[in-house]
This record gives sequence, structure tokens and C-alpha cells, in this order.
Amino acid sequence: MLNIIIFGAPGSGKGTQGEKLSQKYGLEHVSTGEMLRAEIDAGTEFGRLADSYISKGNLIPDEVMISKLNELMEKRNGVKGFIFDGFPRTIAQGEALDTMMDNHDEKVTIVISLEVEEEELISRILKRGEISGRSDDNRETVELRLKVYHEQTEPLKNFYIKQGKLENVQGQGGVDEVFENITTIIDKLLI
Repeated sequence: MLNIIIFGAPGSGKGTQGEKLSQKYGLEHVSTGEMLRAEIDAGTEFGRLADSYISKGNLIPDEVMISKLNELMEKRNGVKGFIFDGFPRTIAQGEALDTMMDNHDEKVTIVISLEVEEEELISRILKRGEISGRSDDNRETVELRLKVYHEQTEPLKNFYIKQGKLENVQGQGGVDEVFENITTIIDKLLI
């Protein structure tokens, strides 16, 4: 199986690139953000719990996310692999994901880190908020989400560098240009 983590700050293009990669390689795109928003919109108990964290710019507890992802792994009939978008977000989550994957005789193949300058990230997220109406895409929450990213998520880069799995990709530029740069890296793995 080909299992990809698409990594980057909020607004770096993880969702867009994850969808394109899913279509090209026939992988299941697992966007934890979309999964959580669907639960919130449905008003489920899990959704209300998730919203209590997300609306303040905080991360969902690790054990809750791992449990949800484990359910997906157990139902993977015929899936060629996964694209994890928005997870892991901490070293503890990275370790838990590795353990969960090991339990299913799988591993993370590669981690694509989308590199985008901070002001560009803020601009993209605020623009997305205007278009989509997402309540968490306002300036105050965006700045808090970026602070949380730098403190809690960015250290994962070294975690995956030590595993020899991290590939940095310039995330600024056109969507198709960024996608081509990513697929060039992935295609080399498939040879």
C-alpha cells in the first residue's frame, strides 16, 4: 500500500493536493478536518466535543483521533492506500499513527511537507473563510491555529526526517505546479 501524509500549516493546500493525489493514485483521502466538520454539522456527540476544541483553535485529543482512524483502517476493503491530511499534528500522534499502522501491517510511505510563507497562509485562510463561511477562518483563530501549528505540529518534521520519510515541497504557486512537484517525488517511489 501507498500511505502518504500530506503535511503543512493551515492554509498550505493540504486538502486541495490531497484530493488530487487521491484521484491520481486511487488512494482514500482521509481529511480529519472534513471528518470533524461533518460530525460538527451533524450535531453528533463527537461533533460537539470536537467543536469545543476546534472553535478555540485547539487540537482534538490524540486517543479520539486515533480511534476514528483505526476504524477506517479496519474497513479498508480494496483500498490501495491512504492520504492522511491534517493528521498527525503532534509527535505523540505521529507515534500513535505508526503503532496503529504497524498493527495493520502497514507503514507511512512518505510525508509531503507543503512549505508556504506565513502571510500567504493567513491571506489564503481569510479568503477561504469569506468564500466558505467557515466560522474558524477569522483572523484571531487563524493566528492561534498557526501558533499551535508552530508549537505542536512543526516538530513532526524532525520526527519524519529521522525516519527518512520527509520531502519538502514549495506550496506557493499554482495548484497544478505544486501537484506536479509532489507527483514527481511520489512517482519515483513507485518505480
